[in-house]
Amino acid sequence: MNRLKRSVLVSAVVMAITALAASGTVIAAAPSGVPIIDDASLQALTSTIGGASVLPTTRTVAHWFGTTLNPNDGVTYGYNMVGSDPNNCSGAACSTTIEADITPVIVNIGGLTFSGNDVLAATLASPQFATNDYGSTPAATAAGSFPSAPALIRGAGGALSQNDAGNLLQLEDATMRAQFSKTGSSGYHLLLHPNVLPAVTINVPQNQGVLLQSGRGVVFADISINWWSAQIQNLETQADPTHLPIYLTNNVLLHIGSNVFNCCVIGFHGTRASGLGGGSNNSNGNAVVQTFAWASWVQPGLYSRPNGGTDWALQDIHALSHEISEWADDPFVNNTVQPWLTPTAPQYGCTGILETGDPVVAIGFAQGANTFEQGPNPNGTQSADGYYHPEDETFLPWFMRTAPNTVSEPTQSPSTNIGRYTLMGDLNPFAGFRQPATGC
Repeated sequence: MNRLKRSVLVSAVVMAITALAASGTVIAAAPSGVPIIDDASLQALTSTIGGASVLPTTRTVAHWFGTTLNPNDGVTYGYNMVGSDPNNCSGAACSTTIEADITPVIVNIGGLTFSGNDVLAATLASPQFATNDYGSTPAATAAGSFPSAPALIRGAGGALSQNDAGNLLQLEDATMRAQFSKTGSSGYHLLLHPNVLPAVTINVPQNQGVLLQSGRGVVFADISINWWSAQIQNLETQADPTHLPIYLTNNVLLHIGSNVFNCCVIGFHGTRASGLGGGSNNSNGNAVVQTFAWASWVQPGLYSRPNGGTDWALQDIHALSHEISEWADDPFVNNTVQPWLTPTAPQYGCTGILETGDPVVAIGFAQGANTFEQGPNPNGTQSADGYYHPEDETFLPWFMRTAPNTVSEPTQSPSTNIGRYTLMGDLNPFAGFRQPATGC
């Protein structure tokens, strides 16, 4: 995603709403006077912040280092991942629990309040923290008329992580187990233990954000990414480096640059190192490297069209699942790979970063019973369907061009490449995820 995936953009001033209305981008105005963003402008973007090197003695989250030879370019790539080394652990040492410190963020903007407290209970009850059986799913993204609308619609479900059927797992645990074929009776786990911290309040200045409304009538906050990321980084300076601080918002999205319709970033994860940017600087090898994530709950109808239409899976914990998975596979924002490009996520362009959620953004599946915000959209249509909607996640062998893939859980149906390249496996409707990544 240009260099947004590497750093926070230079600051910019938000244009006034009156000027935006004159630009022609606003297609209508809601009765409340809140501008409506055209669905064509309502992209789903994510970002990363910072980056740091680490040593075995660095004070940070539990992690391991591995290497993989990419046969396509002949380069052996190194990477850090959260948890235990699936190739070298044994017994109880194969199970890692990370303390996840959740801070609900209350955002006041334009006379409205968007409170992370409102979505806290639903988030804790979601697959991100509660356990579910990942053997199957009742629904999964279908291509539809991709890239034309309706696209990324609700399709049939089926077998998901079939070798973990009957096991009750958290989402990220199920994802990592499938990625490294540690399913079934394996004692390999990556668990998140949630701790709820006191809520914090952020008041958004008039020149740093606006209110917008989706075509289904969902009003949301649209804030400058530069200003917002500075607020989150200020909060994480008080965090425990061995924990994962998660900053949870409700319908708070970000715009890039001065145009509020250059929208919307739904989450980011990042890393901050003490010293001068590396984990070993001025600390006798015992530096602090703090990882963190911000993600917003996404109300049904903000992105998701009615009745399982376009962007069906882009609701509730979709952004959070994206950021947690990327944090687990690239905690220090420094895992690089051979550049890749996919038509499913053209907004990221050609990128050489191991970000597992980017290729499959807005592709997901149904899991767990969701009882929060399941009524009609504000305009009377219906996007909610009683489930949570985690994102599919791309696996390491896809980035490393590994074929056949003997690293990950086998696909649901026999295939020449043996292992799957995303958590959804055969349920992912795009052929580009049933084979290794292609270059740019």
